[in-house]
Amino acid sequence: MPSDRAAMNRAAMRPATGMSAQRAVAIWCGLAVLAVLVFVASLALGSVALGPLRVVSALMPWHPDTAASLGSSSPDLAIEIVRTLRLPRALAGFACGALLAVAGALLQVLLRNPLAEPYVLGVSGGAASFALVAMIAGCAWWIVDTSAFAGAFASILLVLGLARRELWRGEPQDASPRLLLTGAVIAAGWGAVITLLLSVAPESRLRGMLFWLTGDLNGGGMPWVALCALAVTLVAIVPAAAQLNVLLRGDAAARALGVPVMRLRLRVYLVASLAAAAAVTTGGTIGFVGLVVPHMLRLAFGNDQRMLLPAAALAGGLAVMAADLVARTVIAPAQLPVGVITALAGVPVFLWMLLHRRRG
Repeated sequence: MPSDRAAMNRAAMRPATGMSAQRAVAIWCGLAVLAVLVFVASLALGSVALGPLRVVSALMPWHPDTAASLGSSSPDLAIEIVRTLRLPRALAGFACGALLAVAGALLQVLLRNPLAEPYVLGVSGGAASFALVAMIAGCAWWIVDTSAFAGAFASILLVLGLARRELWRGEPQDASPRLLLTGAVIAAGWGAVITLLLSVAPESRLRGMLFWLTGDLNGGGMPWVALCALAVTLVAIVPAAAQLNVLLRGDAAARALGVPVMRLRLRVYLVASLAAAAAVTTGGTIGFVGLVVPHMLRLAFGNDQRMLLPAAALAGGLAVMAADLVARTVIAPAQLPVGVITALAGVPVFLWMLLHRRRG
């Protein structure tokens, strides 16, 4: 009997639209290859184009003079461009995109709403409000980043305090609409604060503030915090992917199969919110990634969280790196905010998905 019950639990934790392990691995490998190609292109392309040999030379821990033997007349310039500017920016873009996509996938499970995205609970609004205050005060970049994370964390605690009954309640009814409404109200409040700050900001700092609000990876000189946050996010949530599959079937079914629903809800909320906070702190507000990427993967490959969460990390990182590459090259040497590119691409893609799904 125990073995029969365990088999039933394992079967219940597989979504009806699951896929084989071989197909999932093939999808992960395909996304990883594309991500590597875009990563290499991000290092080579820009206002100053570099050949493959110069990129490889700049990445190697050699003396700069060895680059001259590979045909570089300015080895120091190549090393400066690749190591100091493009490599940190590409890594920051991948980490931010992966964090936003994973956070979006988790919130869509938590709220049982395919339109949920990482900023819906006010995380970006809190981060932006605190970061803009630091910018107005003329603080250093590390104080701006610290303020952004503090604002995001304050918003997380605020929503958690106001919606604690929704996250911890034991009743069978769905509490997701109340949690979503609480987050939407908090986000609207932060939006008013942001508008006020932009109204009183000095003109000399207004451009930088607007760039940050629309997604800016120029300050991604230290991407390691976001990369570490991505590793912690995946370690914390991927082992619970099977339980997330059960949670999608409803709280009653999850409780019947022994899933700790209340603890799982809280875990998902905290992991998703902190992932979004790390992404916003690193790259500002980059929209549509957490909404479109999980939705595309779900429509194409099903709703198995065991496959979806790693795929979302790869696809999200790929999307932001590609968007940043376009932002740096389309009007080079000038640059566009990466959030503008993700929005311009995300809107038509999401509308196409909605129309395709309706016809299907």
